[in-house]
Amino acid sequence: MIRHAIFGAALLSAVAAMATAAAPGTASDTDAVIGGTGLPRTLSAYGFFEDARAQQPAARVTPYRLNTPLYSDGADKLRFLYLPDGTPMSADGEGLLDIPVGAALIKTFAFGEGAERRLIETRVLLHRADGWLALPYLWNEDQTDARLAIAGARVDVTTPQGEAISYRVPNKNQCKDCHGLDGAVVPIGPKARNLSHEWLGAMVAAGRLDTVPQDADTLPLWEARGGVDLTSAARAYLDVNCAHCHRPGATASNSGLDLRWEQGDPYKLGIGKRPVAAGRGAGGHLFDIVPGSPDSSILTYRMASPEPGVAMPELGKATVDEEGLTIVRRWIEEMAP
Repeated sequence: MIRHAIFGAALLSAVAAMATAAAPGTASDTDAVIGGTGLPRTLSAYGFFEDARAQQPAARVTPYRLNTPLYSDGADKLRFLYLPDGTPMSADGEGLLDIPVGAALIKTFAFGEGAERRLIETRVLLHRADGWLALPYLWNEDQTDARLAIAGARVDVTTPQGEAISYRVPNKNQCKDCHGLDGAVVPIGPKARNLSHEWLGAMVAAGRLDTVPQDADTLPLWEARGGVDLTSAARAYLDVNCAHCHRPGATASNSGLDLRWEQGDPYKLGIGKRPVAAGRGAGGHLFDIVPGSPDSSILTYRMASPEPGVAMPELGKATVDEEGLTIVRRWIEEMAP
């Protein structure tokens, strides 16, 4: 399933259009809002969109997509990047792009298609002089604007699989649970390895990125997972959906699991590893991953559970990602016992 409404040639055309439309000084109000000290009460205060309901970006706001996206109850995610004039990003290998102060990452979550599409929330990451600030915005019923939701919210939605759920918009502090690293808030999505070389090249041509990393790994396109190496598909899924917490310095580092794409130690990936704390989340299983046996593995047990306190990830979803679970189960099944 494709989880982004803008992709391929249309996305690259949009990048090119942003390059020609973004004249210096046209977004001074946006720069002032991002660089200020306050918490903007509405999404419209930033000026990110020419047409908010249609999610049509304004000048210097560039759409992007991730090769392998994070699962959030099947929500469609529309991702955008705002860069201040004259301050391009830099790439350091295949990891997170170095995004300058004054920039913003914008991600809108929506359910439904066409005229039935409903915008639920937009999360904004602002890069201010003192670091990154994460703010959640809840869309109104008229779909004309979104208001700051410091305390989070609950919204009744129907997933693409037809499940009726109470969708959770995170509160401001919960954003740190996924975006926290070594005590600071950081972006987790726009890594060079999870962005297409075509998009990166278009950003270089537009003067918004210094270089396209060469000879770097690239995560596979999720919608093409059936035709790619199984290990690559499963490792990419775990990197995107789990490694922002299960890595050194992050909120679940005490688990001893390191599920990043670049981790090459089988034990740190959980293979033959006992859990640090064997609570009910272990489901009576003894090892995080048992080669050849996903039914005996804690990793897949927790991925397959919707029960709070057992389900993984703990935040960001209320349903089981059956497609992701299938890929990870197959990967474990094919491991030599």
